[in-house]
Amino acid sequence: MSEGTSNAAVQYTDDSIRTLDWKEHIRLRPGMYIGKLGDGSSMDDGIYILLKEVVDNSIDEFRMGVGRQIDISVDEGVVTVRDYGRGIPLGKVVDVVSKINTGAKYDSKAFQKSVGLNGVGTKAVNALSSYFCVTSHRDGQKKMAEFERGELTREWKIEKTDQPNGTEVVFRPDDTVFKNYHFIHEYIINQIWNYCYLNAGLTIIYNNKKYLSRNGLFDLLTNKINAESLRYPIIHMKGEDIEVAITHNNDYGEEIYSFVNGQYTTQGGTHQQAFREAFVKVIRDFYKKDYEAADIRQSICAAVSVNVQEPVFESQTKTKLGSLNIYEGGPTMKSFVLDFLSKELDNYLHKNADVADALKKRIEQSERERKELSGIRKLANERAKKANLHNKKLRDCRIHLNDVPPNKNKEEYQEKMMASSIFITEGNSASGSITTSRNVESQAVFSLRGKPLNCFGLTKKIVYENEEFNLLQHALNIEEGLDGLRYNNIIIATDADVDGMHIRLLIMTFFLQFFPDLVRNGHIYILETPLFRVRNKQKTIYCYNEEEKQRAIAELKGKPEITRFKGLGEISPKEFEAFIGEQMRKVPVLLSKDSQIQKLLEYYMGKNTPQRQNFIIDNLVIEKDIVEEAV
Repeated sequence: MSEGTSNAAVQYTDDSIRTLDWKEHIRLRPGMYIGKLGDGSSMDDGIYILLKEVVDNSIDEFRMGVGRQIDISVDEGVVTVRDYGRGIPLGKVVDVVSKINTGAKYDSKAFQKSVGLNGVGTKAVNALSSYFCVTSHRDGQKKMAEFERGELTREWKIEKTDQPNGTEVVFRPDDTVFKNYHFIHEYIINQIWNYCYLNAGLTIIYNNKKYLSRNGLFDLLTNKINAESLRYPIIHMKGEDIEVAITHNNDYGEEIYSFVNGQYTTQGGTHQQAFREAFVKVIRDFYKKDYEAADIRQSICAAVSVNVQEPVFESQTKTKLGSLNIYEGGPTMKSFVLDFLSKELDNYLHKNADVADALKKRIEQSERERKELSGIRKLANERAKKANLHNKKLRDCRIHLNDVPPNKNKEEYQEKMMASSIFITEGNSASGSITTSRNVESQAVFSLRGKPLNCFGLTKKIVYENEEFNLLQHALNIEEGLDGLRYNNIIIATDADVDGMHIRLLIMTFFLQFFPDLVRNGHIYILETPLFRVRNKQKTIYCYNEEEKQRAIAELKGKPEITRFKGLGEISPKEFEAFIGEQMRKVPVLLSKDSQIQKLLEYYMGKNTPQRQNFIIDNLVIEKDIVEEAV
């Protein structure tokens, strides 16, 4: 029987029609509600979205003028969020967290500029948690309810309480949905700082440490940029429903942080594009010169926040704004941002001639550099075509970031796009093992030839003159910035020895020197592969460090066979399937809020003493020296 005949024979009857309740639908299609799942190694993994959905409600209370403090704790996978707002009305505590399309945010008078308006947030958290508990304290009374995977397991009667008003939510993400998950505190701290920057005066206590910003987006840029690299002082402007901070430095690329109603829109949207276009127009008008847009925005570091009535986002995770207007019948986003910058930025530059002169020099420097590179870029692009990249260096995958196939629902396809990955390997044996083991749908492999050049202190000219760098940037499609980035996860896969560590450092130097946005936006990872295989006739255990090896020996007892993997090429393709599949361990390369890229590169890749080089080899996996004092 042919496949077509077989499909036609499938019965389509009344029994084929199912109606899912809210819990089943969320658990069956979690990607529609929280984006991708993940294990917590990426900043956009689902467990952080769960935390955000709960905290967003507390932020909305603060923005309504009640509750100036939020307490957050994460301990062994259990999350607790306590705010001091008004508290959920006691008669609706269960409904608010378990009935779709139930919530106060549908009352536009109460929450006109709220982060979320769909009434789904805490319901998704509830449905995707193995344990969920909500307690509301309100006017001397409290109401408490417990759930498991969205099912109500216990509901208390209203009781008296001496606790201040507010809501407390405790949840544990369901480990059958978020497999092998773990919270990375640096990601949570970054989320918390963004909440503080966008809500000046709000205090957040996270695991007993205090976070507070008094100067909003000015503090954000102050903490993101090395003061020594600033080309001019930060320009900070505030208006009704808009706040902007701008400066330029000496790094490559554009560093723009955008927010809507206190929500960090990691994928930008109409407000970020409106800012990019408006900034270019105001600069051209001020200097009365038709500069290239790329020259004006090169090395910019900016933050823009807008408040929008009933914002429309392109996905449930609210990372990209789709709204075209500030409010119904109001100005377009483009005209709103342009009007603000045309007045405020133009006035500032007229009043501060020294800043205007410094900005002009930065633009003209970018213009000179671009013209110097133009001929080299053309030759490099021709060389890349002749090199037959897709046959020689790149084993591509079928699904790429932001590439939705025709007739596919973007929200349903989002998790697959976010899983798109590329492994950067060195040597034929390693790349061969990964190429054979990979998921061809979403995993690509780029093979390096030998050790990359140490590009610390070199100009971008070297990216085009060096064949390996030129082909790598073409494979990633980042020559013109991150808008065309083809893979969400860029995974450095090198041997766990001194040579492998050195190659890893050289690749990271390339990204930090010329494409720092990849690191800032959480796209760079280090692949962890096992160092040991411990096995007997009944069981095999793979161990990633000495401690795991000793536990495996104790578990298997006797004298198990122990293999030390000296390189990725020694791991068979069959074994590799597990190491780059659902159980893959990848370590994110992080920059703390006060990391300064050029100082990092000078320390790690400059002319150091042998002792410092040994320190680097022994210790560098993640740069995560977080300083947690309040601004």
